[in-house]
Amino acid sequence: MDGGAEGSQQPHLILAHKLFLLTHPDVQDIEKVQLKSDVLDSIKSDGMAPLYETLTASSVLELDQSLLDSMRAANEEELKKLDEKIADAEENLGESEVREAHLAKALYFVRISDKEKALEQLKLTEGKTVAVGQKMDLVFYTLQLAFFYMDFDLVSKSIDKAKKLFEEGGDWERKNRLKVYEGLYCMSTRNFKKAASLFLDSISTFTTYEIFPYETFIFYTVLTSIITLDRVSLKQKVVDAPEILTVLGKIPFLSEFLNSLYECQYKAFFSAFAGMAEQIKFDRYLSPHFRFYMREVRTVVYSQFLESYKSVTVEAMANAFGVSVDFIDQELSRFIAAGKLHCKIDKVAGVLETNRPDAKNALYQATIKQGDFLLNRIQKLSRVIDL
Repeated sequence: MDGGAEGSQQPHLILAHKLFLLTHPDVQDIEKVQLKSDVLDSIKSDGMAPLYETLTASSVLELDQSLLDSMRAANEEELKKLDEKIADAEENLGESEVREAHLAKALYFVRISDKEKALEQLKLTEGKTVAVGQKMDLVFYTLQLAFFYMDFDLVSKSIDKAKKLFEEGGDWERKNRLKVYEGLYCMSTRNFKKAASLFLDSISTFTTYEIFPYETFIFYTVLTSIITLDRVSLKQKVVDAPEILTVLGKIPFLSEFLNSLYECQYKAFFSAFAGMAEQIKFDRYLSPHFRFYMREVRTVVYSQFLESYKSVTVEAMANAFGVSVDFIDQELSRFIAAGKLHCKIDKVAGVLETNRPDAKNALYQATIKQGDFLLNRIQKLSRVIDL
């Protein structure tokens, strides 16, 4: 995670995605052969002995003892050099050089995927760091390590730590980067509303290429916005956003998915929906929420369709979505039972009748109820006073 050129994703997080696909049950075996080869090449090139041990122990890779021994020897040799540099800096150089030597060792532990030693060394480096900006950079290294291992407890603690550091000071570039990290954390823990807000705030200032490319960032922004924003906000912040429009066409199915929903082209939406489902299923951050997200998107689109009608035939709705009457009947039954849709099905007539809660009426009823309660209290109080 110390590697990677400016504006490119960290090799460790690319490796993490390949490891995710390698262990995914729906990825075809022929693809897994290439993935296994890529993973092994990455492990060899960075000498990741600790990660190799973990993967062989869990039977993801086959153990090659000679390879493991050679990587361990290379790790020990490199760590010996790094310790010598630290000793030399402490004896002959200033505090800045001592800190840099400790940081180099921490980043080497990160590179070979020795999580515990990396965290320990980052903490040691932090003790020798004065500038808030440099302390923030250490938090970002910790966050990248945490996302590699999907350690959300560590992510949460690191984000809280970063926010406290910003109270002491800190530049806007790092603050904007933190928003993307926090957005990714929120999305990964199913807080899609906050994730969408953080991602939308970061669209024009995105520089967090180390965790994912800009196209992936827009992919996440659109997906989280669709299920959390109302139509007006979606139009202003997403559909018409120039930063999103520049890359929307580069992501398969995303343009059709967004625009067909907004333009109420439900048949085209369901067609794009199938293509998007594959991408979501094979995304390591969204995959655990696949079924939940699919359900939420369908709730949004069905609610939008029914918003225009007091009553509509099930057949008309099925035709609008390009699916069978039985499919729509089963879908709506589940969503109505779960309280996600405000309508009822007249099975005999084959009609859907909407019974949307009226916000004004609900407010009126609540006011009347509170008024009655208040009058009762006043009457009781007046009786006490009369006595």
